[in-house]
Parts: sequence; C-alpha cells; structure tokens
Amino acid sequence: MILAVDVGNTRIKSAVFENNTINEIFISEKEFFFTSIEKILNQYSKIEGIVISSVGKIEKSNFESLQKRTKIHFIDRDKRFPFKNNYASPQTLGIDRMVLAAGAVLQFPNKNRLIIDAGTCVTYDFIDENNVYYGGAISPGFRLRYEAMHHYTAKLPLLKLENPENIIGNSTSESMHSGVVNGLTFEIDGYINALTKQKENFIIILTGGDAIFLAKRLKNTIFANSNFLLESLNSLYQFQNND
Repeated sequence: MILAVDVGNTRIKSAVFENNTINEIFISEKEFFFTSIEKILNQYSKIEGIVISSVGKIEKSNFESLQKRTKIHFIDRDKRFPFKNNYASPQTLGIDRMVLAAGAVLQFPNKNRLIIDAGTCVTYDFIDENNVYYGGAISPGFRLRYEAMHHYTAKLPLLKLENPENIIGNSTSESMHSGVVNGLTFEIDGYINALTKQKENFIIILTGGDAIFLAKRLKNTIFANSNFLLESLNSLYQFQNND
C-alpha cells in the first residue's frame, strides 16, 4: 500500500493506493494534517511508503516523526521524471504541474497530451507524443474570478459557484454567473480547439476540484478525472523507485 499526499494551496488531499487502485480518499485542512496522517497510518497498517507533492508551505522536517513508521518520498525537481523538460524557466515550474505531466506520460503513452487542472487557478500543460514537456497557460479559476469582481468593484457581491440558467443573465448575480462560468468554459474550449488544430493523436485530461462541474459543460471530448493528480503521484512514485 502507498499513501499519496497532495499538499495544495488551501487543503490537503490524500489517497491510499493498493495495487494502483484507490482504496480511500481523505481531505483535511493544513492545521489537522499530521493528525490526519497518523489516523490513516493507524487505519492502514500495511502502508509501505508515503509520496508527497507540495505547493503549500509544509516543512520536510515536520515529517521526521513519520519516518519511524514508513518511508517518506518527496517529489522535487531533482528527482527523475519520465519526460524531457523544455520549459524556459524550469525552476519556476510548479511541482503539481510536473506531477500531472508525469502521470499523463505514464498512463497515456505515445500520445500528445493536454492536462487541464481546474482549481484555484486553471493550468494547461502540453506534453507531446515524444514525451517532451513544453509548457502551457495559467489563468484564474472560478473562485478567483468571483473574488476579483467583488474585491475590485464597489457594488458587485461575492458569489459562490452556480450554474447559470441562461447565457444572458437577467440580474446582476445571473450576469456574474454567466460571465464566470461561460467565460471559463469558452476559454477552455477555445484553448483546446486552437491546440488540436496544430496537433493530432490527442488526449485531453481534465482534473482538479472543478473538473466534474466543467466536464458537463465542455463541448470537446475529454477524459475527466478529479483524482488524476493523486493517481499521477502514485504512478510517479513507482517510476522513481523502479531504478
């Protein structure tokens, strides 16, 4: 058994893998993270290792107490990855984007891959069929778009994500929902259309917290999996420990 841990900007998501299949998923706030990990290890005594990817601020030294119980494997840029990194500024490339790219290469060989991670920000990452990573794009996610309209205007309210009834909003709130939801949907469809005109033999992977919501609205054929980062962590752990 392997425990995959994704330390995000706002929360921590973990999954217990047995024979590359998710057994159970756990979500915790950062202040309860180590208590949650201890409970998972007590519940699953057969866990042989923990693989950790972090874009949040959690010091590696905090894991020293866990090393007495199981092997700790941190994903960082110095480790081996299954792709060639052609990003112009590789040291600025987020570990989460690198993990997603690795998962796409390992799970979908010999294809052009576009991974769209819809979370706080929406990231687009392209890896070609020869396993070369080129980069992509970053734009605000749903929550940031709602917050930006509220914080940078005098009267617009702070709304939560909601499916607009019509593309033409007949109230301020409906207009905001239409702008945010349809705006991001059109952006993603437009990005996919522009890229697939340049490349063939494509697979498009949609993941992140808003993946399921978006999948129902997008026109393009995609592979939607909100747990793809956790699955990629598990795949990358196997790759890096199979020397």
